[in-house]
Amino acid sequence: MQSVKDILSLGPIIPVITLEKAEDALPLADALAAGGIKTMEITLRTPAALDGIRLLTAERKNMVVGAGTITSADGFDKVKQAGAQFIISPGVTESLLSAGKQCGVPYIPGIATTSEALLAIQHGFEFLKFFPAELAGGVGMLKNFSALFSQLKFCPTGGITQANMEDYLGLSNVLCIGGSWIVPAKLIKEKQWEEVTRLVKESLGMAGTKVA
Repeated sequence: MQSVKDILSLGPIIPVITLEKAEDALPLADALAAGGIKTMEITLRTPAALDGIRLLTAERKNMVVGAGTITSADGFDKVKQAGAQFIISPGVTESLLSAGKQCGVPYIPGIATTSEALLAIQHGFEFLKFFPAELAGGVGMLKNFSALFSQLKFCPTGGITQANMEDYLGLSNVLCIGGSWIVPAKLIKEKQWEEVTRLVKESLGMAGTKVA
């Protein structure tokens, strides 16, 4: 099992994917890998999500597959049983943080405020998701976090695009960024896998090499 830091350091961009059909999981993973992506987050926003995670973890050993949008403590067991290799929540509560420490799978809590950051620190977490990044203060807020909480490292997600990703990746407390722009729903629906690969290569080329 890889550590949270190892997972967040696999590449500068983690695709955040809403999977409408489980059958799309494998060709999508292949398209992402062809472009240079090593990790992906499947959000639990559709009925196909868990089946997609099961397929990916069983059939694509070259990809580190995580589960996102975990909003309750019982969600940890569901995604762990499906084979998720890391778990992300969009926010934090006492019950989520407690479940995350006990589940045995690398867990990345989501925070948006200084109070939430303090709560995560009190529970022993140093690697966090910053969400929704743009709406929660963006680069300026992360600079503020850097001054207040030098031990914290982030994966900002929410409102990040090719146009602003370099601003985030340039921050010392950002290990990587998450985003759905790199896997547009339209391309997945139309099974335009070559276009997904092209977009990934373009985005990674702009991102450059992020030194964790």
